[in-house]
Amino acid sequence: MTRTIRIGSGAGYSGDRIEPALELAEKGGIQYLVFECLGERTVALAQQARMKDPQSGYDPLLEERMRAVLPTCAAKGIKIVTNMGAANPEAAARRTAEIAKSLGLRGLKVAAVVGDDVLDACKASNLPIMEFEGTIGDFGNRLLSANAYLGAAPMAEALKGGADVVITGRASDPALFLAPMIDAFGWAMDDWDLLGKGTVAGHLLECAGQITGGYFADPGFKDVEGLARLGFPIGEVGEDGSLVITKVEGSGGAVTARTCKEQLLYEVHDPRRYLQPDVVADFSEVTVEEIGPDRVRVQGGRGTRRPDTLKISVGYIDSYIGEGQISYAGPGAAARGRLALDIVRERLRLTGVQTSELRFDLVGVDSLHGPQLAAQGSEPYEVRVRVVGRTDNLREAVRIGNEVETLYTNGPAGGGGATKSARDVVAVASVLLPRELAKPAVRFVEA
Repeated sequence: MTRTIRIGSGAGYSGDRIEPALELAEKGGIQYLVFECLGERTVALAQQARMKDPQSGYDPLLEERMRAVLPTCAAKGIKIVTNMGAANPEAAARRTAEIAKSLGLRGLKVAAVVGDDVLDACKASNLPIMEFEGTIGDFGNRLLSANAYLGAAPMAEALKGGADVVITGRASDPALFLAPMIDAFGWAMDDWDLLGKGTVAGHLLECAGQITGGYFADPGFKDVEGLARLGFPIGEVGEDGSLVITKVEGSGGAVTARTCKEQLLYEVHDPRRYLQPDVVADFSEVTVEEIGPDRVRVQGGRGTRRPDTLKISVGYIDSYIGEGQISYAGPGAAARGRLALDIVRERLRLTGVQTSELRFDLVGVDSLHGPQLAAQGSEPYEVRVRVVGRTDNLREAVRIGNEVETLYTNGPAGGGGATKSARDVVAVASVLLPRELAKPAVRFVEA
């Protein structure tokens, strides 16, 4: 009989709900709980935070999540794997150990996976940017970060070393789930088909509630019950790479062939060559079959040799955004809103505000599909004016919001609820780095 493990997906992004993860730990019969919380821009923003405070730079919900699930996971022997380390896995590991100690969980072993920060190696190599012409050196002092998508090997090493909690920074999302499979089954790091099957499982689980009906739901077309108490997915993975997707019985949402198919194709450019740090996965012959209520069998994943390079997520200051908003309501609200936009447009021209891009929107009227489609609808009773522009410096960005705010007393009549903001824009680009230049390592902390 094939040995099987159960892996729960506790989060699909940094700000995700916390109670579904606790439900997985308490009722899911899982051996591993994975929190995928790190987006492409998130790690660059975390690097910014770490520049201001060397002890920060990890996920802001780390403490709340760990306090919620550590007692149950420790009692049941559930291993936790997460990328909540963001820009500072070691600080996150130390904080987790402190939380465990404060909860009376003595002896809990926490591991930090480091080495994804490859900024110096990238600067030295002056690598070409993948998305547009230029090299990493062109960013100059606007460059914030360069983090490699690490694979499953260092996380599996940490689990083999007895870690109860493994905290990494930037890593491939499916690798977070592949690491427990390698730990549990002893898969070789060159068994490409098994790694490919494991990557299929990781890709299906990585976005949590998306596969249990959350992102799938569309009233009247794809109805899903119980979204307010949406259950997060469980992957039943066999030693041979077999997979069943399910969820906690009685939780909200649904696991069906359709929810699984949508997630399988999510963010996949070429199903035959899904490039990962551990393997090039092939999804092209994957089959999906409902075998019971909220139980879907997935088969047919394969893999070939891993790439010789690692994808690097490069964070940089791209520009600045200035924004202002104000509301108008009652008879003639749309007309007053349009007059407000005309006034701000002219004011920005008269005062010489320098922008590379400008938008003038009536939110709820034409901000998404433009004025042509909006003209076919009826006049709204209330509108929200929004002016937003991209600039090369913060001072110019501030001036945009200021001009919207002046509509309070400078017309048209009845404006209220004005807001304004100015911020830098942290953008991301990609480069490819020879994998030998990234040197991941595991460091242990004990509560």
